[in-house]
Amino acid sequence: AAAAGDVQIKRERSDDEYEDETPDKARRVGGAEDRSRHCPYLDTISRAILDFDFEKLCSISLSNQNVYACLVCGKYFQGRGKGTHAYTHSLQQFHHVFLNLRTLKFYCLPDNYEVIDSSLDDIKHVLQPVFSDSTVRELDTVPRTALALDGTQYLPGVVGLNNIKANDYVNVVVECLLHVRPLRDFFLKVENYKDAAADPLVGSLGELFRKMCNPHAFKAHVSPHEFLQAVTNASDRRFKLTEQGDPVEFLAWLLNTLHSRLKRGKRSVVSNTFQGAMEVTTRKLPPNADTAVLMAVDPNDPQYQPKKEETPFMFLTMDLPPAPLFQDDHSIIPQVPLFELLNKFDGVTEKEYKTYREALMKKFQLTRLADYVIITIKRFTKNSFFVEKNGTIVNFPVKNIELKDYLAAVDPEAAAGSYKYDLIANIVHDGLPGAGKGTYRCHVYHKANKHWYEMQDLTVTEILPQMITLSESYIQIWERQRE
Repeated sequence: AAAAGDVQIKRERSDDEYEDETPDKARRVGGAEDRSRHCPYLDTISRAILDFDFEKLCSISLSNQNVYACLVCGKYFQGRGKGTHAYTHSLQQFHHVFLNLRTLKFYCLPDNYEVIDSSLDDIKHVLQPVFSDSTVRELDTVPRTALALDGTQYLPGVVGLNNIKANDYVNVVVECLLHVRPLRDFFLKVENYKDAAADPLVGSLGELFRKMCNPHAFKAHVSPHEFLQAVTNASDRRFKLTEQGDPVEFLAWLLNTLHSRLKRGKRSVVSNTFQGAMEVTTRKLPPNADTAVLMAVDPNDPQYQPKKEETPFMFLTMDLPPAPLFQDDHSIIPQVPLFELLNKFDGVTEKEYKTYREALMKKFQLTRLADYVIITIKRFTKNSFFVEKNGTIVNFPVKNIELKDYLAAVDPEAAAGSYKYDLIANIVHDGLPGAGKGTYRCHVYHKANKHWYEMQDLTVTEILPQMITLSESYIQIWERQRE
């Protein structure tokens, strides 16, 4: 066993030596430089089957160390020296061109020399897209259509995500967050989070965003496999790709987790983008009159007086009015305007919250709003037996919603500013309540060409804004207008 271990350690070291010494040694040999720049096997590369969306593991040993991609069949293999899986694959299958997935260097096996050719740069850009400051700025200003290898046209930033099994609830959240400009711009440039880039969740989300915005992709869709693996591990299998979850719960977990891993001091790009504040006034209700007699409770006791507390929030939860129990005409769908739901945060409207111990009256007043406001609509009610869904349609405009009326004039300068918001993303639930019984889709606004798109996994279609308000909206993201 010790001898076998020694051999393994020696083999790994020899592979590192190949990494550092072989190209230089090859250039010292007569004609080797010419061989590196004129590899005869470049025409065997099959770009159409290359897929760098999956986890970078050797297909045989499942190791993530020193992994190479075969550019002929697309499979991943470990090592490059003699006796390694990549070396053996090149001899058995006559596949000769490989790419190191970490260093982005190309090699020809089994001859083991580095391939230097500018025609391979497009493969590097698919594996690790790089964005300049000007390219990032143009995403919202210049409508640019890209072309995949199969001739499919697509818009960078408006691409479908593969539903591997039941991860549609993750796909819609990722699609919507990609259209939040500060968050997108932050993750498109690795140097913005270089201290946390080694974190699997942060790194895989940044890589996913860059691939979705890549104008030089080989395919018109992206598979979020690596990000889903990171989510499963980081959440201790709370969110899985094999079981449909709730996008509201996933969004709350994702934003809080990203905030904790990216924050510098007490702030992060997540809190700077989404976090607002509200004043919550809580008043404990005395017991019922007959009980009060028995318990001799004084209603003027300090514990029954209102208590105020300022608390931060990432999103606002709207409560739908109860759906009617009996309907004469089932073709009539109940509707409610969004402004009626927003009255919950006017600082006047009170709502009762009951627990098994006590009853509380609460009212909410917004004190600070961020540039982006997430609104969630509470459609599902769980009890001991099943989950119920409230199918009430929420009527809302897609532009110019005024939230200044719900903001306490705590800061005169802040209150004097514009608080008009435009809708940029909308998540919809279709079908029956319960995991796996319904589906999720989303609507996103593309600022460059000023069009709305409906996205459901791999399907991307243009949609009229009037159709968005007819859906059973579940999560909305609003952007503050810039003066």
